[in-house]
Order: sequence, then C-alpha cells, then structure tokens
Amino acid sequence: MGRIAKAWSRSANSLRQNLFAGIFIWIVATLVFFSYQSSEICQDYLDELARIKLQYGYLYSACATGLFGGLIPFLALFLRRSVPPRRTFQWFLFFPLFWAFKGVEVDAFYRLQSFFFGASPEFKVVLYKVLVDQFVYCVIWSAPLTAIFYGWKDADFKWNDVVVLQNFGVMLDEILFLLLSTWIIWIPAVTIVYSMPNNLQIPLFNLTLCFFVLVITLSEKAGRIGGIDGTRTRDLRRDRPAL
Repeated sequence: MGRIAKAWSRSANSLRQNLFAGIFIWIVATLVFFSYQSSEICQDYLDELARIKLQYGYLYSACATGLFGGLIPFLALFLRRSVPPRRTFQWFLFFPLFWAFKGVEVDAFYRLQSFFFGASPEFKVVLYKVLVDQFVYCVIWSAPLTAIFYGWKDADFKWNDVVVLQNFGVMLDEILFLLLSTWIIWIPAVTIVYSMPNNLQIPLFNLTLCFFVLVITLSEKAGRIGGIDGTRTRDLRRDRPAL
C-alpha cells in the first residue's frame, strides 16, 4: 500500500494537466465515433482509411503509430527546445522507432482481443477488452516496457545506467506511476476505440495518442518530456539532474 500511496502522490501532481488532456481527447474521440455513425462523408473517409489499414496491415500500424506517437510529438518537443541539443539525432530516431514497434504490438494485441472476445461493439465485449487492456496488458507488459525504454532514453541510451533494470523497487514505482497517472485518460479513450470497427481501432488509437502526447507536451514547461502516456517520466540515470 505504501508504494501505491507514493505513486498516487506523484501522479496527483499532474492530475489536473492529465484531466485536461483527457477531456480534450474524449471529446475528439467521441466526435469521431458519432461522426462515423451519422455522417456519410466521415464514414466514407474512415472506411477508406480502414481499407488502407486492411491492405497494409502491420506495416500501416508501424508507420502510422511511428508518425503520430513518435515523430509529431518529437517535432513539438524540438520546436519548444525541449530536446537536449547533443541528443537531437538519437531522440529523432528513438521516438518514431519505439512507437513503430508499439504500433505493431498494439495491432497484434487488438487482433488477439478480437480473436478471444469477438469484434462486436456490444457493451459486454467492449468491457472485457477494456479490462484486459488496462489491467492485464498495460500492467504486465506495456507499462514495464515503457519504463525500461524511456529510462534508457533518459540515461543517454546507456543500458548500464538504467536504474529500473537494476532496482525492482524503482521499476515498480515507475509502473505504478505510469498506470495511476493515465488510467483516468486511457480507460475512457480505449472504450471508444474498442467501440469502432476492427480496422479503425488503430487509426483512432493513433489519433488519440497523438493528441494526448501533444496536449501534455505543449502544457509542460520546457525541458520536461511526455512519455508513452504523456506522463513525465522521472530521470532514471544515477547522479544526473532531470532534464
């Protein structure tokens, strides 16, 4: 319980900022959902996007997520001069490549969810998918992987200096922080994502991810960085002040 209280105390510091981002994202995602249901023009456009996703599969997921989750947020950070000058090229490679990998991973996970629970948008199916997504996949895999790779980035890409790999307690603290600070945003967001047809789930995920990271990034002070969920990851390199 002590670790949970500590993680909640850390995440509460950015709760207002995350809530603002969350409300903005919920509005955008909800507008996309209802526009798809009620507007022929929007439906035609999104159906074409779904056709492209179906045609290119994992390649689409890698490129689109690398762009929306990695490159665009990186450019926002770069324009705000929040990228360390001596690490510009490394960060330029890291963000798109990490998110391209995550795009393939999330696509595979969404397909696995549909295999087990079906593709129906009915309440029970969406509920199962959201619960598995946020309380199994994120807890066991997504949050730990993010803590490790963002810790690697913050350690100037030196594995020996990544504290989460050397101290399980620090790893657990980072995972709890990432989860508690972003569930308020991503539980409603993925509920909307899972309510869409299968081939539109990755495009909507990319859109909400991009808006989320951008809103967090643009509302942060220069020098602070948004992570996968848009949260600040603390500096994970020993004896080095945070950027």
